[in-house]
Amino acid sequence: MAPPQEVLHQAEAFQDDARYLAKHPNLTGRVIPLLSGSLSARVRRLTTAARDLLVLSKGARHRKFKIGAPPPLADLVSFYREAQSKYGVGWHYLAAIHLVETKFGRVKSDSVAGAKGPMQFIPSTWRIYGNGGDIHDPHDAILAAANLLHNNGAPPRYGPALRAYNNSGLYVDAVTRYAREIAANEYGVYYLYCWQP
Repeated sequence: MAPPQEVLHQAEAFQDDARYLAKHPNLTGRVIPLLSGSLSARVRRLTTAARDLLVLSKGARHRKFKIGAPPPLADLVSFYREAQSKYGVGWHYLAAIHLVETKFGRVKSDSVAGAKGPMQFIPSTWRIYGNGGDIHDPHDAILAAANLLHNNGAPPRYGPALRAYNNSGLYVDAVTRYAREIAANEYGVYYLYCWQP
């Protein structure tokens, strides 16, 4: 079932605010101290993650993505939890990677580097971690992501594991901040799921 329109509008407004603050760091320093404790921490996490991704993509050629509906969130959360049970990798990290890579499967395009599917695997990496599954299937891709992270130190060493996924400190920081938001806020995965590419 799709989120109610009111939820989509509020999530979109929150995403717009985080993106705006990410693009205006001088404003961020004045706005965040005005917010209450938990909201301040949330906005700081999301703004910093958005800024990391902006810097990471700086200089990249602008592309028009193929966009489609994501799988239902209930299905995705069950896949994250299954992967956590099988590989010990925190489900909130898997959700954060999914958010960063394809906005939970909304982005259907391959990456400029040739990565494919909802968790954006390079085919050669998929052959190692995909266990013979379908690179475009959300269930198979989420399990493969957990397999990759587990084989590279997660848990407890998420930093090196995330670097194996994408060898960028900005990527690691952004995913970690989104994962912390999902872990810290019981509604985090719900409104992040509504965010658009």
